[in-house]
This record gives sequence, structure tokens and C-alpha cells, in this order.
Amino acid sequence: MDRALALARSFAHRTCPNPSVGCVITDGEGRVLGEGHTQPGGGAHGEVMALRDAAARGHHVRGATVHVTLEPCAHQGRTGPCCDALVAAGVGKVIASLGDPNPRVAGQGFERLRAAGIAVEVGPGAAQAREINLGFFSRMLRGTPWVRMKVAASLDGTTALHNGRSQWITSEAARADGHAWRARAGAVLTGIGTVQEDDPRMDVRLFDTPRQPIAVLVDSQLALNPGANLFQPGRPLLVYCAEADTARRATLEAAGATVIALPGPGGKVDLAALLHDLGQREVNDLHVEAGHKLNGSLLREGLLDELIVYLAPRLLGPGRGMAAIGPLDELAAGVQLEFGAITPIGPDLRVLARVAGRDRF
Repeated sequence: MDRALALARSFAHRTCPNPSVGCVITDGEGRVLGEGHTQPGGGAHGEVMALRDAAARGHHVRGATVHVTLEPCAHQGRTGPCCDALVAAGVGKVIASLGDPNPRVAGQGFERLRAAGIAVEVGPGAAQAREINLGFFSRMLRGTPWVRMKVAASLDGTTALHNGRSQWITSEAARADGHAWRARAGAVLTGIGTVQEDDPRMDVRLFDTPRQPIAVLVDSQLALNPGANLFQPGRPLLVYCAEADTARRATLEAAGATVIALPGPGGKVDLAALLHDLGQREVNDLHVEAGHKLNGSLLREGLLDELIVYLAPRLLGPGRGMAAIGPLDELAAGVQLEFGAITPIGPDLRVLARVAGRDRF
């Protein structure tokens, strides 16, 4: 199972909107007959790839044991049911890390395997498998993506100087690592303020990927310039607004954007509705790279799940902070976090922190 989990983990940035699944097939003596992982969206799943690999190696899998990180699917989607492929191959046992939360599967894969006389064991590697596909579980169980915010800051928490300058606080190594996190997301979100100040592309350039995440913009009044770098050939751009001015909407749609009006209080975009809309669009992981105002709104509304903070070994003094959530009168009113891994990235530190309790769904 460790090998199956490693396969799933290594290719997690390539499979959206599908979960990343690793599969290893072994004989009675534990020798590997074949292995595989989920292909990019629309491609074969891990079980089918492992069966193909075994055939390519000249191995028969009748009576073999299948180690897979998620319940074999039982529905016809972009590909056929994996449980049927395993039954047809005549495997003897399936060991799965955990069940598939997709209502179209939800135990049916295990039932069909057992009905065919195949032994099923569930549990090994469950925590790791869920973590690899946390965004998929979030979309299936909450109806919204897993929301991960990336911040680059000085050691004293400054993300930009008082005049807005922020390029570059952290190192090239940290920027490349940030692109790897972008690559595993289904969509990258920013705000109109960031676009007007920096004109970013919000794409993946410093990490090899077969696909680009959807670009998502919060732009309440449709102030986006149709010549902005967010417009990239072949990449979807979703612009969420509060007021869909007819002329501005037509201009942006002519440039290639999809404009969605989701009005919320105070003339702002309804961010909770935005997340539900992205869930409907099969976005598992939403990567946020925005300014302190939008970051603060996501935090205040309880919509953020996780932070990736790159801390540079420098002090910058007063400037813009990570998120506009204060001032607070009580310490208890702050956002409680749970630290994950703290990893050196070049000269900087990458801190993973999860909003307390957000992964318990």
C-alpha cells in the first residue's frame, strides 16, 4: 500500500477533477505484477492502468491482490467502472484505503466486488489517502473546494510595502514551490486589486504540468481590463461580480471571460456562493493568491481551510499584512490554526497551517 500511496501522491497535480488514485497488483508471494495511477482528467483510472501494466509485463492477475488507495468506482463516467474491470480480470482480493465519497459510488464498488466473490479489505493507509485527495472529499461532502491560501511575507508578517511593492519578498525557490501548489489546484483565485496593481497571469510556469488551473477573479464592479494578463489562450477565466453591467459584461465576455453575478451584502461578491459554484464546476482545490482585503474576507466569513505561508528571513516593518481581519478586542476572536509541516525552501520557510477543525468533514 505504501507504493500505491506514493503513486497517488506523486501525480496528485495531474488528475483534477478526478481523485488521484494509486494501484499496485501483487501475487501470492507479494511480488509486483503491475502498478498504475490515475491519468489526467478523462483518462484511465489507477486500477485500469495497473491491469494494463501487468499485461505489458506479461503477468496474469487471476487470483492476485489489488492494493488501491480509493474504492474502485462503480459508475460510468468519463471512463468505465473500475470494479467491473477488476472482476473481469479475475483478481482474488482488493485492499482499499477507504471508500469513495462520491454518491455515485459510496460503497457500490465494494458491493459489486464482493458479489463477484472477490475478498475486500478496507482501511490500510486511510488517513494518507484522504489527505492526498482532501479537495475531492471536500467537494463531494461539502459541495465546495478545499480552499488553500498562499502568502509570501517577511518574518514580521509584511506582504507588501506601504506603497504596494512586493516583488520579490521571498526567493525564486519559494516562487517555484508556490507554482507546484498552483499546479495541483483546479482553480486559482485572486482579486481585482491584485490584478490592477500587478497584472499577474496566475498560471503555472515554474512547474511541469499537463494542464493549467482555471483563473478565477473576484471583481465586484467588473473593473477588469480586457487586455489583462489573466486572459490566456485556451484557459478558462471566471469573473465573479456583484453588478453585471451589461456593457462591461459584454466586453469581458468578448475577450474570453465567463461572467457570473453573485451579489452579496454591501455590493460585494457572495464568496460562499462563489465556492459552491466552483464546486458545481468540479473544482476540488482552490488556490488563493490575493491581497489582504480578499484574504481577510475569506477568513472572516469562515471560508478558508488552509494557509501556505512563505516566510523570508528579513524584516520590513509597517506595510500590508497577510489578511485584514482586525482590529480585534479579544484574543479569542482570532482565527485558531493548527500547524502542519514547517519546511525550509531555499533561504525561506514554508509553513503549512490549517484552520482548526476545517478538515473534519
